[in-house]
Amino acid sequence: MTSTGEGAAQGGTKAAGFDPSLIEAYVVKDPQALTINVAKALENLGKAASIWLEPRERGELVDPVSEPMAELVKTMSKVAEYWMSDPKRTLEAQTQLLAGLFGMWTNSLARFSGEADAPPAPPIKDKRFTDEDWQRNPFFDFLRQAYIILSDWAERMVTQAEGLDEHTRHKAEFYMRQITSALSPSNFVMTNPQLYRETVASHGANLVKGMHMLAEDIAAGGGDLRIRQTDTSKFKVGENMAVTPGKVIAQSEVCEIIQYEAATDTVLKRPLLICPPWINKFYILDLNPQKSFIKWCVEQGHTVFVISWVNPDERHANKDWEAYIREGVDFALDAVEKATGETEVNAIGYCVGGTLLAAALALHAQEGNKRIASATLFTTQVDFTYAGDLKVFVDEGQIGSIEDRMKPSGYLDGSKMAAAFNMLRASELIWPYFVNNYLKGQDPMPFDLLYWNSDSTRMAAANHSFYLRNCYLNNTLSQGKMQLAGKTLSLKDIKIPIYNLATREDHIAPAKSVFVGSSLFGGPVEYVLSGSGHIAGVVNPPDKQKYQYWTNGAVKGSYEDWVAGAKETPGSWWPHWQRWIEAMDDARVPARKPGGEALNAIADAPGSYVLARV
Repeated sequence: MTSTGEGAAQGGTKAAGFDPSLIEAYVVKDPQALTINVAKALENLGKAASIWLEPRERGELVDPVSEPMAELVKTMSKVAEYWMSDPKRTLEAQTQLLAGLFGMWTNSLARFSGEADAPPAPPIKDKRFTDEDWQRNPFFDFLRQAYIILSDWAERMVTQAEGLDEHTRHKAEFYMRQITSALSPSNFVMTNPQLYRETVASHGANLVKGMHMLAEDIAAGGGDLRIRQTDTSKFKVGENMAVTPGKVIAQSEVCEIIQYEAATDTVLKRPLLICPPWINKFYILDLNPQKSFIKWCVEQGHTVFVISWVNPDERHANKDWEAYIREGVDFALDAVEKATGETEVNAIGYCVGGTLLAAALALHAQEGNKRIASATLFTTQVDFTYAGDLKVFVDEGQIGSIEDRMKPSGYLDGSKMAAAFNMLRASELIWPYFVNNYLKGQDPMPFDLLYWNSDSTRMAAANHSFYLRNCYLNNTLSQGKMQLAGKTLSLKDIKIPIYNLATREDHIAPAKSVFVGSSLFGGPVEYVLSGSGHIAGVVNPPDKQKYQYWTNGAVKGSYEDWVAGAKETPGSWWPHWQRWIEAMDDARVPARKPGGEALNAIADAPGSYVLARV
């Protein structure tokens, strides 16, 4: 590397007067120290490999590596078949690539030889290539440009391939992004200028620590790599996270019900019940006092109840959606009525918790249950036609494989879902941490949101199978075909007011998907589009004055037309939602205590279910 990088730099800059001092940082000054540390790093890498192998050798962990690899190969082979089946197309593909590389080579030579009419270097917008030497040093500049040309070409090979069905093309695009993200020169010591300089400067000490951290993270994952994204030692649920005062007032096999203490002398007569997703834990809405949606609602005069889902194990294998409705949503409604005496509530559902809530509302409509008077849905899909990249993992073969994997234990390990979510944004949630942790040898910074993100939960087998098949695979809820409790559900039966919040950059519940689902309800729907993504667009306190939201009246026409005509309002959507709630019923009563006269407190918030980790 030293001689190659030095030669490339000198060879490309003799005429341009390139500063030789730019290569000084890449010269190995103490080969012996570097050699010793590389040996130590390899020793730690060996320990990491041993930790990875041990549970597999004992039969405790079986890697179905062949399944995803077979899926990738099968999908990408269909793309290759299109381009290789016709010599003319093969030549066309090769010509596209060679033309790009030749143009890059010509421009680079002209620029580094100091030609007056040489095209200027294009600005670098990619966060992976912010170091100055990605552009100043001819060797790294060549690597960067070649990578961009190759990755763009590879992705075009997918988008331009004809004869692929929609699902296959979607999978091919997704897999190609994973491949190009993984092969970025920024992910390797010898091809990343910053990593190379740091390795030389520390004589390889960064790699020693990085490989030690790798071994620790594989051990923490029980044989699977669990990349640390934050300093977990800085956070503890119930101490500096999820600290809004409240009590657990009821408990079932699938959830605990938390009621929060009032912060105002009077409260809205109609209580507020929050149904969070069970794929993650509820305290995303109560991260800390500065970001807590729950605390803010309490301060606005809501009597807030939250469902805290159990972290399931083998005992919950057969708990399906009906069980989560009866023992979760309906159980919570019973607790609210006992604690407050009220028979009507405002309900909130977040993500899959919102999808469950929508199904519960459709079931309630057929049963004549009118206890939920209004529903707010955060980043919730009820129609999965435009469900984004998660659909890549959903077809009959892949669902069958997941179901087989869940049979022995009765649940899907939370790390599997966490890995899938991270893959949706690999360039942000995987590779930067891989580089920072294992190649730079640096501990990640403490970040409450990423701590919550790493606090994953298991999924009960029956629940998860029902969700994948009825929502992502067959889209039964939107078609009026979902079967629950012996009834066929229809969203048109839901006549209550709906506040449907989408976020503009959502990669889990795309805004267009939420928009399309808004037209399926039988009552009035207030569709609101927030800035940012699945989490930050929801957890956006008003006092931060971040992002914005858009409104545009009734849901009609296309999503694109709705956005084009929408009114933008700076700041948080929270006050807008509060006005919507109070416009329906702003009657107030004296503040209530948790549990009222009917229910005794079981424990302090946030309860025990949320503390279980996997």
